[in-house]
Amino acid sequence: MRINQLKVLNKDEIKSIHDSSIELLGSLGVKVESDEAVKLLKEHGATVDVKEKSTFVRFPESLVTEQLKKVPDSFSLYGPDGSYQVTVNTSNLNFSTMGAAVNINDSTKKKGVRKTTLEDAINHIRIVNELEHIVCSQVDVWPHDVPFTELHCHTLREWGRHSYKPYGMACYGKTASQDMINLASIIVDGEEELIKKPRLLGVYNPTSPLLQTKILLNGLFIFAKYNQPLLISSAASAGSTSPVTLAGTLVQANMEVLSSIVLTQLINPGTPVLYGSTNTIMDPISGNPAYGSIEFSLITIASAQLAHYYNIPSKGSGALTDSKCFDVQNGFERFMTLYCAASAGHNFITCAGTYETLLSESFELLVIDDEMAGIIKRGLKGISITKETLALDQIRKVATEKKNYLMLKHTAKNTRKEIFVPKLINREKRGIWRKNGAKDIIAVAKERVKGILETQKGPDLSSNIEKQIAKYTHIVSSRSLEDYMKLEGIDNSKGSIDVAGVKIE
Repeated sequence: MRINQLKVLNKDEIKSIHDSSIELLGSLGVKVESDEAVKLLKEHGATVDVKEKSTFVRFPESLVTEQLKKVPDSFSLYGPDGSYQVTVNTSNLNFSTMGAAVNINDSTKKKGVRKTTLEDAINHIRIVNELEHIVCSQVDVWPHDVPFTELHCHTLREWGRHSYKPYGMACYGKTASQDMINLASIIVDGEEELIKKPRLLGVYNPTSPLLQTKILLNGLFIFAKYNQPLLISSAASAGSTSPVTLAGTLVQANMEVLSSIVLTQLINPGTPVLYGSTNTIMDPISGNPAYGSIEFSLITIASAQLAHYYNIPSKGSGALTDSKCFDVQNGFERFMTLYCAASAGHNFITCAGTYETLLSESFELLVIDDEMAGIIKRGLKGISITKETLALDQIRKVATEKKNYLMLKHTAKNTRKEIFVPKLINREKRGIWRKNGAKDIIAVAKERVKGILETQKGPDLSSNIEKQIAKYTHIVSSRSLEDYMKLEGIDNSKGSIDVAGVKIE
């Protein structure tokens, strides 16, 4: 039988969180900065209240209930040339990457890391393409050597050149998001093809507490309009940006995610979404978000139960750690978070390859996480009890005919069905291990990364597509920051603008 799903809430407790969320959505609401979003919500029965220059939108229960019915329980994502397809539904399990890495592991540097470059982003795409269990790459590695306002042009071009798998990008503004749609359409041979077979996963994070920012809503409208699936994930920190109690954090996060989902369905009914959680606690000692904490995993498990309650595919985060090096803390935190997310029944589990609270990336950890994903998938299959697997005839044969199990056809037939065969884990005797170099798993993973980068080949792009992308990138690079802010409708804003975690001054 399969392993039972991990649960931290009973049915009454799930209902209590849902009812509390609905009550507060109707009586308090959430802050919405986009006039376009406010207008759309108001047209469909939401009420608007301006408090201290903040626009609160209250969501009646009927509005939330009706829009949730429109969310599909299954969707597919494709790679650039359409040959690779991954289906995400409410019952299967997929692993992916995600992060906001501004550093990458580099043992030659004094700090052990260096700033990320476009070459790192390219290598990330190439490595993910060759991994067995990770189905999608994202802009996890933020290159410092290209302007932020044209980053999406460079990364999408490299995705088209090197990957057969889908790609994830943040909904950072309508301008960049429209660029993404236009560039992806060039790569996949037209908007119609992109809408019919989505290639991009839009990442949307409501801002805790209870704020839907204009810049991200601008992008949400674009992704939903073109039917690209949206990963909607709250990222609250209990004790700082949400109530210190885990139950209170679940209520607030649920309000943030549900209000976002409602908007996607009003923009384009049937838009695929993932009910996501990257919620955690504030570490009482440092004040920082603690992604490797047991409380993080408890919240992750509960979020899967809420997503199941709404019959929406869910996203959980795993392979997370607050460790700054490759130590035991790094290992047990990333396995704990990954295992809890998978065992809870999340359908799309992100963050492979990251460490240092998502700020740093390691290609060695990326391939190790792929192996852990395989181990966990095998573990969740549990133990099959059938006439074949009970093997009574085989036991009799070995006992009476003095045969060895290694000699039996039954063993050859069932070995790979029953036993996960690792690529990186070493199970040799110490003498053989020492003879082969006494390598730890990081060293073995480094060799695996090197091998991938020496041999990996993607679909590449035709010279015509390359010319179109170059022409489009030139247009994007000619925009000033003032142009960008004007296009987003934020040209009257004072101070810095926080776009997908990166501040633009």
